Amino acid sequence: MKRIVIIVLDSVGVGALPDAHLYGDEGSNTLAHVAEVAGGLHMPNAGELGLGNIIPIQGVPSVARPQGAWGKMAEVSKGKDTTTGHWEIAGLTLEAPFPTYPNGFPLEVIQAFEERIGRKTLGNYPASGTAIIEELGEEHIKTGFPIVYTSADSVFQIAAHEEIVSLDQLYAWCEIARELLQGEHAVGRVIARPFVGEVGSLRRTAHRQDYSLPPFEPTVLDILTKRDIPVYGVGKISDIFAGQGIRASFSTNSNQAAMEQVVELMKIKNEPCLIFANLVDFDMLWGHRNDVAGYAKGLEEFDARLPEVLDGLGHDDLLFIVADHGCDPTFPGTDHTREYVPLLVAGPRVQSVDLGIRHSFADVAKTVAEFFAVEYDTIGISFLTEVTPLGRE
Repeated sequence: MKRIVIIVLDSVGVGALPDAHLYGDEGSNTLAHVAEVAGGLHMPNAGELGLGNIIPIQGVPSVARPQGAWGKMAEVSKGKDTTTGHWEIAGLTLEAPFPTYPNGFPLEVIQAFEERIGRKTLGNYPASGTAIIEELGEEHIKTGFPIVYTSADSVFQIAAHEEIVSLDQLYAWCEIARELLQGEHAVGRVIARPFVGEVGSLRRTAHRQDYSLPPFEPTVLDILTKRDIPVYGVGKISDIFAGQGIRASFSTNSNQAAMEQVVELMKIKNEPCLIFANLVDFDMLWGHRNDVAGYAKGLEEFDARLPEVLDGLGHDDLLFIVADHGCDPTFPGTDHTREYVPLLVAGPRVQSVDLGIRHSFADVAKTVAEFFAVEYDTIGISFLTEVTPLGRE
């Protein structure tokens, strides 16, 4: 049995990339700034793996001989969104970013969407998802017109009250939008954003659903699947890859639920496989809402659950802890930040080694391919031989 577990700490960046100035993100550092403002983080388990050796983190000291391998990774692809980051982790890099709409979507896009769904829309500007339903929720409830909005990310989001628009109807509208948004307007994701409640106390529900562009070239997930090596997606992984290369998907509604699902899969999947999980709360609940206290608490809660994952690793198994971008909650605005991401590797046979600065997230994909002895063409460079004897056997 040889398995790999990848846990993506969604938005946990570790410092601005050299080109961060092009995105207005100079000086961002999600993990370090959260630790500083929180007065230090208590993350002894990740610390023992080498987290404090990657960058200085208040409360997480560096250790002389970590129990894992550590480093940080730069993003080659243009952009700083979820889809781009995850695709690069899986080996696919983008030469051009997905389109964004700081002034809202063009009239021809909105008109085509309204014609297909048979009603007008509200909004059509960048906004916080919680703020826009307060701004337009009352009008939506009166008219039944869906709220369309975007953000700094490449997203077309549709919000509707569950008692005004059924979930099935909302999801059907998202499928129409996904069909329309191709070519020059091929946004990374169309997202259903249902909400409930009364005017003045509206709140989003857990019935969000993402409709991503399918990867336009094979990722390492596709290669593994073709070789009959199962890929199990936890959280929004399947959504990000439009289901491509995923054997089975396990939806979760929180970081804690995702960690529980990972631990459960490790117990029952006694076969060569890849377990690929996303912990979305860091980004969705705390990063985008500038909630430093929540972010810090979430990091410590993740660390407290980490021993369960480590204890579930078999003799030859590997655990990768990474991120997909930054979202510094101490930074002006509520958008993602262009940052390096952490790389921690753990397992019974992993050696204590500094992996340095990796030049692409795709190094993860190349390492996965080498681990499972499959051919996969990507710009990534495997670090398998650096971290374990498995790469030399």
